[in-house]
Amino acid sequence: MKNVGTTLAALLLFASVHLFAQGYKPGDVASDFSLKNVDGKDVSLKDFKDAQGIIVIFTCNHCPFAVLYEDRIVALNSKYASKGFPVVAINPNDVTKEPADSFENMQRRAQEKNFKFPYLYDDTQKIAITYGATRTPHVYLLKKSGEKFTVEYIGAIDDNAQDATSAKDKFLEKAIEELKAGKAVTTKSAKAIGCSIKWKS
Repeated sequence: MKNVGTTLAALLLFASVHLFAQGYKPGDVASDFSLKNVDGKDVSLKDFKDAQGIIVIFTCNHCPFAVLYEDRIVALNSKYASKGFPVVAINPNDVTKEPADSFENMQRRAQEKNFKFPYLYDDTQKIAITYGATRTPHVYLLKKSGEKFTVEYIGAIDDNAQDATSAKDKFLEKAIEELKAGKAVTTKSAKAIGCSIKWKS
């Protein structure tokens, strides 16, 4: 029985590792989704008919890193939404483990910070798993090609969570500017720094 139990535990571990090893790589086509926004309406990628791309950011309310990047996310949307690259923020956290990330608190946060972009709740965590997100914040820059969205960059917004003015490598902005200029993205990924996503048990 001991061997059976050991084998079962190993299989469960393999399954869980396999589950969370899934995710997009640069060049992959991102599938559409439909998630509830803080205004109560569902939002999908297909809603952005005039976009050249979308800045998808997995983030949340409570994480200190997410808070540090909050104003930068607001500024990114202000700078790039009118140029065809709007922000779509997604909270993937399990609220039983982190009550501060409840939908009601998301609504309060969006109002307090005057978010001009969708702040969506991934209550099943399916989208975070599909994308392969592991941190908050975790960025996926998508480029629109016809009806499809391809993943062009994955990772961090920049290289300095503590101080935006001291960031030397603005990975995300550089990638957006390259896409806007019709060029290929040169830095396709950078390690996401932030709190681990709080997965459902």
